[in-house]
Amino acid sequence: MRTTRTRWLGLAAISVAVSLIIVDSTIVNVAIPSIVDDLQISSTQAQWVQEAYTLVFAALLIPFGTLGDRWGRRRLLVTGVAVFTLASIAAGLSVSGPMLIAARVAQGVGGAMVLPATMSLINATFRGKDRSIAFAVWGSVIGGMAAVGPLLGGWLITDASWRWAFGINVPFGIAVIVAAFFTIRESRGGTSGRFDIVGTLLVVVAAGSLVFALIEGRTLGWWTTNHAPTIAGVAWPFAVSLTPFLFLIAALSTAGFIAFERRRARAGRSTLLPIELFSIRSFAAGNVVAALVSLGELGILFVLPLWMQNVLGYSALQTGSVLVALAIGSFLATGMVGGLRNRISPTGMLRLGIALELVGVLLIGLLLTTGLSWVVLAGALFVYGLGLGLASSQVTNVVLRDVPVERSGQASGTQSTARQIGSALGIAILGTVLFGVLSIDLGHRLAGDGIDDARAEKVVATVTDSAGAAIPGLQAHPATHALGQQAAQSLTTATSAAAYTGAGFLGIALLASIALGAPRRASTDITTKETISS
Repeated sequence: MRTTRTRWLGLAAISVAVSLIIVDSTIVNVAIPSIVDDLQISSTQAQWVQEAYTLVFAALLIPFGTLGDRWGRRRLLVTGVAVFTLASIAAGLSVSGPMLIAARVAQGVGGAMVLPATMSLINATFRGKDRSIAFAVWGSVIGGMAAVGPLLGGWLITDASWRWAFGINVPFGIAVIVAAFFTIRESRGGTSGRFDIVGTLLVVVAAGSLVFALIEGRTLGWWTTNHAPTIAGVAWPFAVSLTPFLFLIAALSTAGFIAFERRRARAGRSTLLPIELFSIRSFAAGNVVAALVSLGELGILFVLPLWMQNVLGYSALQTGSVLVALAIGSFLATGMVGGLRNRISPTGMLRLGIALELVGVLLIGLLLTTGLSWVVLAGALFVYGLGLGLASSQVTNVVLRDVPVERSGQASGTQSTARQIGSALGIAILGTVLFGVLSIDLGHRLAGDGIDDARAEKVVATVTDSAGAAIPGLQAHPATHALGQQAAQSLTTATSAAAYTGAGFLGIALLASIALGAPRRASTDITTKETISS
């Protein structure tokens, strides 16, 4: 039997493991402009540097959570950290956009192993009051890393290189792997039956085709073909774009997955997704709310660093410092939860949090100008952070409140997946709005200035494809200074439009939270066996 001290040392290893995947996401937000400039990647590739990780991460959370129950959770954690560490090395050594995106895909695979393994290991290792403390530590580490990530990334990118944003994962990854073998006990669940391979494939196809369509739609054409892609060496032959076909594939795959999981459940076979739990109103509505909140959060964190560095001229370190205002607000909100608990229900705190997020994002959209003070922007981000802290601290509690304890593990994985899919869609949708509005607005501005069509198209393409990175260069030369000023105005307009879009989704989340209703207990009686070995 492991000692109490060893268990808490194991929690430290688990916390460092989960911090790796959180820090990596926030660092990359700040690093994107430097990556665009160094590797000369397009705006679409810049989105995929983010999306490749988030999409794969979201699609594989539930499959890997189920695999950990069968294969061993410590084994899954160690494997995930190893994959993530090796992929970080590949990302840091990347010499092209496609190579970096491939490395990010591999990081997503590793991250999808790590997160459910850490949650399951805490649940299996700790009991009673210790379990509550352990999960509080786990959650605090996630919040802390959200604050440390932008500062750490800004420092590394400003004083060294964006490559160290990935390289810093390597020593910590090695330390986690070594510590895990000495401080964490192996554990397995009582899951039986064949692994749901068909369900896994349907989930990956559905999520992949949807996000790919959202990202590439503006390039391929939303309905008619603008750019004919080459598939297996054959150019797309139809006048109708590939995009609507991708949306159709996503819809059919989703419907097929739901039907397939229901059939497996009726046959008494193991399923990836607990379809029957969606009959619980708080679980179903809570997952929708969680996805919508994540959609706004990650989308905003994708577009703001591009605007701050390319319009305001901030360095990566300055950008990270401003973004910390969001994390500070989140920290303070987390501390407020204890005092509010006796006055406001968890659902009430969730709604208050979403409302504050909505106000913060609207302020960002309304206040953005090319001469905006960092103090004003930090204030809006602080308000948003307060809301994020309140909402994030309660969403899991609300989603799981009516779920039978015996199903809480699978339900937690479902909720994590909903949030990650929301994150993937957020970057895709808000990124599409950003670059779409940038292209249209800049084209109109240049036409109004009497710029000939050929030159205007070239400037629009250069600014859009560089994700705004061309703006400082245009402004630096007298001959193109006016063009750079117009481009900065257009990127500001586009960033505001993205903020308003995020606010719209938060408004929908606030309305969806009404469906959460009053607590009720589910009557499902399901037992789960747990085995733990040294």
